[in-house]
Amino acid sequence: MALQDNTEYDAVVVGSGPNGLSAAIVLQQAGLSVLVVEARDTAGGGLRTAELTLPGFKHDVCSAIHPLALASPFLSKLPLAEHGLEFINPPVAVAHPFDDGKAALLLHSLEDTAKQLGIDADTYHWVIGSVVSDWSLIKDAVLSPLRFPSNPIAMARFGLKALPSAMRLSKQFRTREAKGLWAGLAAHSILPLTHTATSAIGLVLAATAHLVNWPLAKGGSQSIADALSRYFKSLGGKLETGVFVKSLDQLPSSKALLFDTNPHQLLQLAGHRFSKTYQWQLKRFRFGMGVFKIDWALDGPIPFTSEKCRQAGTVHLGNTIEEISASEKQAWTGKHPEKPFVLLTQPSIFDPERAPNGRHTAWAYCHVPNGSEKDMTAAIENQVERFAPGFKQRILARHTMNTRQLEEYNPNYQGGDIIGGATDITQLFTRPALRRSSYRTSARGIYICSSSTPPGGGVHGMCGYHAAQRVLRDIFKRA
Repeated sequence: MALQDNTEYDAVVVGSGPNGLSAAIVLQQAGLSVLVVEARDTAGGGLRTAELTLPGFKHDVCSAIHPLALASPFLSKLPLAEHGLEFINPPVAVAHPFDDGKAALLLHSLEDTAKQLGIDADTYHWVIGSVVSDWSLIKDAVLSPLRFPSNPIAMARFGLKALPSAMRLSKQFRTREAKGLWAGLAAHSILPLTHTATSAIGLVLAATAHLVNWPLAKGGSQSIADALSRYFKSLGGKLETGVFVKSLDQLPSSKALLFDTNPHQLLQLAGHRFSKTYQWQLKRFRFGMGVFKIDWALDGPIPFTSEKCRQAGTVHLGNTIEEISASEKQAWTGKHPEKPFVLLTQPSIFDPERAPNGRHTAWAYCHVPNGSEKDMTAAIENQVERFAPGFKQRILARHTMNTRQLEEYNPNYQGGDIIGGATDITQLFTRPALRRSSYRTSARGIYICSSSTPPGGGVHGMCGYHAAQRVLRDIFKRA
């Protein structure tokens, strides 16, 4: 659809993922006139829900569990409940089963989580407890571009644990249960567990469980995008969907342009406006591993051997830390693991709206080489069956997406990379280019606000928040 709009706006945002909508809300809250342009028929980016398998079965197309939404210094303060958003907290945030039928649990209670780890209880308190107690002091620094923290002592405490690799920090634990639980959390970094700073995401995700839990959105992740859109419109903002932007000439006049896109998309759209150096930097931006994703319609709940897993919103399937580490290393080096680390959610256990009465949905993915088109269905389903014998017999229908199909669905997911680029130490603080401001491009008035900027992937809106703050300072001279 062509965009027919001769209005002059203060700002135009291209892309309506959580960061694009967050940027638009910040600017609209400041009293500016803002237009959001979205290629698909609904807003959301990675926040979409659809009947992918059978009628009546609602599946989250991309993201499904949202601890960072409630831990976000920005999203957590918005009145989204007034616009229809409701979160559901499963009794168990994360379950991590082992081959012998036992499972380690990440619970809302720090005390209860530590207690079930036995001899590692005190260690868990030391590793995770300080992040929990310091979160109010460090959250703004953790979820922001690199800058001098407001509380350097608390941030230093975090950094001493966050900078080592997940494998190195795991040596603090002695039990299989603690090591396995830790490995599953750190593997959300989508990096080999031997890489520097892979501990950071594990620490943050563990801490958020104890602070806000790991919730799912009632009715599906689309509910988050819908609430953000409604709130933006209630402020006077304008949202146009079904407009695929291929040229800047399609966009109405504005003082600022913000792109909720990855760096390579930004180059295609606005590269002719950029300096040679900035073009070179964006071309060198590296994407990480991709994912292969499956959604299932089931005739009953997943029959996990461990009863505790049946109470978990998220289940990490990978057995020991050694097995998970080997799997992630294989995918990083271009191979397809026979026993991949699988991230699984079972939302209909807690949200009956997701499936017809007595039926269920489940969502899972594993990491694969970027751009892979290999079908990982059998490998993923074998991993689920391993910990839930009889699972395959409950499958009514399935929907799969390889990395290419994910990219076709959302061009931000280049090669199936769902977090906007590799977050290894070489790009952790310089996303997407080494500049004074990560959000400002070399062309005046053009900014990038996607997860390819700090603080990176996750439904927290902070990339958009910080980009919008930069626009307010640069273009509109507001602190």
